Amino acid sequence: MIRNAIRTEIEKIDPLDELERQTKQDILAWIDSGIELCRLEKPATPNKHLVSYFALVDDDYLLLVDHINAQLWLPTGGHVEPDEHPQATALRELKEELSVEGEFLYQAPILVTSTPTVGKTAGHIDVSLWYAIKGDRNKKYQFDQSEFYKIQWFHKDDLPLERADPELHRFVAKLYR
Repeated sequence: MIRNAIRTEIEKIDPLDELERQTKQDILAWIDSGIELCRLEKPATPNKHLVSYFALVDDDYLLLVDHINAQLWLPTGGHVEPDEHPQATALRELKEELSVEGEFLYQAPILVTSTPTVGKTAGHIDVSLWYAIKGDRNKKYQFDQSEFYKIQWFHKDDLPLERADPELHRFVAKLYR
C-alpha cells in the first residue's frame, strides 16, 4: 500500500534538529490518521498535501528555479499524485520540468518539511520530501517556461535565501554536513 511506502520513506529521514524531529513526528501522525495525502484538485484540495522537491546537485552547486507561482527560488519539484511514490514523483517531475532523466545521490530524502505556501497560490500546507539528484553544471537544461522564469546554478554559500523556500538553508545544511 502506498501510504505505508510513504511512511517508510519518511521514517528513513535522520532529523537535523528538534524542529525536524517534531515535524517528522507530526507528519507520521498525519499519515497514520488516514486522511488524503495527495492533492486531488488544484490549487489546494486537500489543504495539506505531499510534494517532492529535488535539487540537482553538482559538487558545491545546486540548481534552483525562479518559480512563477511561488515567487521564490526553489528546488524543482511537484505534487505527489495518488498512488505514486514520492521518489517516482521526483523522477517524473524532473522529466516534465527539465526534460532529463535523473539519478538520486541518496536513496532516502534528505529533509522533510511542512510549510505554508506563499505567492500566487498561498494558503495551503506543502508537506515536502527533499531529495538530491545528480546534476551537471556543464549541461544546458531545457526548462518549463510556463512554471519558471529562469533556472540558475548557485554555490551552496551563495544561495538567494532572502527570496527562497524558508527551509532551503536547512536542506543545504543537511546535504553538506
